Amino acid sequence: MRSIRMFDIIQLLRKATRPLTAQQMADTLEVTKRTIYRDIAALQSTRVPIEGEAGIGYILRPGFDLPPINFDVEEAEAITVGLSMIARTGDKGLERAAARAARKLSDATQLSETLFSSSWGAKAPGNIDLSAIRDAIRQEAKIELFYCDVNGGLTERTILPVALIYYSEAVVVAAWCEMRGDFRHFRPDRMVACTILSDRFTGKGQGLRREWAAQHAADL
Repeated sequence: MRSIRMFDIIQLLRKATRPLTAQQMADTLEVTKRTIYRDIAALQSTRVPIEGEAGIGYILRPGFDLPPINFDVEEAEAITVGLSMIARTGDKGLERAAARAARKLSDATQLSETLFSSSWGAKAPGNIDLSAIRDAIRQEAKIELFYCDVNGGLTERTILPVALIYYSEAVVVAAWCEMRGDFRHFRPDRMVACTILSDRFTGKGQGLRREWAAQHAADL
C-alpha cells in the first residue's frame, strides 16, 4: 500500500546519517525509482520536511520527530484503552497502525498493563480495504463503487469521500454522491466493488467535510 510505503520512506530518511538517493530507497523498498519520486513529492505536498533533489539525494529536516513524551497515569491508561478499542472498528489497517503506535509509545513512556478492552464490534468488510478508503480521503480522490442498498438493489456510484465514522456495530463512509447531488452514507460491508480513481477533488475536501459535519452533527 502506498501509505505504508510513504511511512517507510520517512523511516529510512529518519535513520539515515547522509542523504539517500531515490535509487537507494527504491532498492530497499523493492519499487521503481519513479515511484519514490512520486511518493516524495506527495510527502512534500503534505509539508513533511524532506529536502533534496533527483540525482543528489534526500534528507529529513530536523524537528519532524515528536519530542520525548511523558504521560501521567490516567493519560497512559486513556491511551492504552483507546488503542485497544481500535480492534472494535473492523479496520485491519488501523489495528496494525495501533499496534505500531503502541510499540513506539512503549519505547517512550510506560503504558498501562492493567486495562483491557473487548475486541467485539464491527466486522471487517469482506471485499473492501478500509486503508484504501482512508488514503482516498487524505488524497481527495474520487471513488467509484458498486453499492448494494438495504433492499438489495445494486447501483453504481461515484463519490467524494470526506470521512469515516466508526459506530459500535458498523463503519460508515460519509461522502458527496455525484448521482444524488448530496451527502450520503455508505457502509463498506455493502460495497460490492470499490475503485480509487485518478480523478481528484483537490482543495474541496475540508469544505465538504465541514458542510457534512454541520448537517450531521447529531449523528456523531
